[in-house]
Amino acid sequence: MKKVQVPRSIILVVTTYLVAAISASITLQNWEFLKVYIPFFFLAVLVLTYMHQRVRFSDTILWCLTLWGALHFAGGLIQLPNDWPYDGEQKVLYSLWLVENTLKYDQAVHAFGFGSTTWLAWEALRSSIQHRLGRKLYPSMGMIFLCVFTGMGLGALNEIVEFIAVLNVEDTNVGGYLNTGWDLVANCFGCLWAGILILWRG
Repeated sequence: MKKVQVPRSIILVVTTYLVAAISASITLQNWEFLKVYIPFFFLAVLVLTYMHQRVRFSDTILWCLTLWGALHFAGGLIQLPNDWPYDGEQKVLYSLWLVENTLKYDQAVHAFGFGSTTWLAWEALRSSIQHRLGRKLYPSMGMIFLCVFTGMGLGALNEIVEFIAVLNVEDTNVGGYLNTGWDLVANCFGCLWAGILILWRG
């Protein structure tokens, strides 16, 4: 099997913000990121790299995932100015109200991120079936719902990772049950929107 390369520009961007995130986590003594999120990020990169060798993901979805990683690290590590509206105990970007009392930065990132994983699931499914059938595959409602549910399942996995953070780190910005519920709603919205886009593109 011919080795598939990840674009160097993506490797450079990911390496840059990962070094910045590790440095900021150490400086801020943010053990939540150092103990849980950064190790999980490395694991996710390894899994995606392995899958990319077999699926050959589009540059578009690779850039979406790259941006998602940057948004995630920024959300937990960038401190907010005193006069910016936020919700929660920690004044970080994740707590910022984009639309006050309606939409948080955290929820927008959830929708974008797990919408991206829905598209990732579609590219993986399409590649697998096309490889077996030897012809181009177009999305059906059943296939799209399978990808949407995959994205939502990965969103639920993310909540498990956050639960692990709560169990192992004293001071986190995970939030309570209400926050988890809104995260899941945002995940669902992002996954459904991605499914609609895939159907629309055909």
